[in-house]
Amino acid sequence: MSYLCSRKRFFPLSTMKELALKYGCNPNQKPSRIFMNEGAELPLEVLNGRPGYINFLDALNAWQLVRELKEATGMPAAASFKHVSPAGAAVGLPLSDTLKIIYFVDDIKGLDDSPIACAYARARGADRMSSYGDFIALSDTCDETTALIIKREVSDGVIAPDYTPEALQILKEKRKGTYNVIKMDTNYRPEPIERKQVFGITFEQGRNEIKLDDPALFENIPTQNKTFTEAARRDLIIALITLKYTQSNSVCYVKDGQAIGIGAGQQSRIHCTRLAGQKADIWWLRQHPKVMSLPFIDGIRRADRDNTIDVYISEDEHDDVLRDGAWQQFFKTKPEVLTKEEKLDWIAKNTKVALGSDAFFPFGDNIERAHKSGVEFIAQAGGSVRDDHVIMTCDKYGIAMTFTGVRLFHH
Repeated sequence: MSYLCSRKRFFPLSTMKELALKYGCNPNQKPSRIFMNEGAELPLEVLNGRPGYINFLDALNAWQLVRELKEATGMPAAASFKHVSPAGAAVGLPLSDTLKIIYFVDDIKGLDDSPIACAYARARGADRMSSYGDFIALSDTCDETTALIIKREVSDGVIAPDYTPEALQILKEKRKGTYNVIKMDTNYRPEPIERKQVFGITFEQGRNEIKLDDPALFENIPTQNKTFTEAARRDLIIALITLKYTQSNSVCYVKDGQAIGIGAGQQSRIHCTRLAGQKADIWWLRQHPKVMSLPFIDGIRRADRDNTIDVYISEDEHDDVLRDGAWQQFFKTKPEVLTKEEKLDWIAKNTKVALGSDAFFPFGDNIERAHKSGVEFIAQAGGSVRDDHVIMTCDKYGIAMTFTGVRLFHH
């Protein structure tokens, strides 16, 4: 067995009880390893590659998210994680023809027959810019169809309960054989107390084991509109579970079983709401006929295409991809401008969006911003001194809002 030596400590490179890592968050942070207290065996197996410190943080947070989504909804679930927050999360509902096109999976054979592949297509496709270089979590066995989607995307690795032989072979060939593939023990349950160290000081707390599919979360409805459709309840549960594993402050917009905009790690809640709302608007604008018919040059790289779409939708289209001398790098012919008026008209057509918040909304400005992105259902903790103003703003737009009484900070 090989060993990694650092001063007085010796870490075996791989055993069932610990795994030495190349380095920690940064290359200068050595030594680094993952291990179980009291000599217990790790509840995971690395089938390919050599995952790093941040890879495992993403993998284990993402695994908890998809496991909980599966338990709450009964449907296969997937997540796309970046820097210890989800870029996307979804359950395995079928994709419309439009979603297949904007997620660039309309050529994937067998997609309609694989709920777990549909879940990942949704999780990856909602915010392709943020999902670039993601770590993937799947609640169910990774099949060949899902592996074929993963194969074509820039990604660091995947964690799942198992892999079919065909899927594992595809994944092992990715990134010249170095792609990270982790198999998770579905029977593993952590201890009820969790610990971490900051500046040499150990923090200890009970794990956040709250169940977010509890019907009691929809009992305190202070708004005039008290009607939550079955789909809205499902989407709000997805939003809350996603927020449970998102760095705070955070809000999450969800529609049709998938997150369409996540605002993570902002110091101000209105900035969370704006950031996530902007992402939700971009998701919706990608379905605009002008965007879907952009005449890309043959052979354009997937990342270049995604970046080009993002700029075309933004306010910078005249300065970048549509200016003379630049558009020829991306398009066969110069596309028409997607005007501000066209964008606003299209965004106004988005409806029935659900919004979750990991803590209370302090002011009604959050509701005003959410309304602009089609939000009709909200789940938030409640408890602000300005709850009355938040409720009044919801009533202004006929939004149904529940006070869950549950805070979901995650750090």
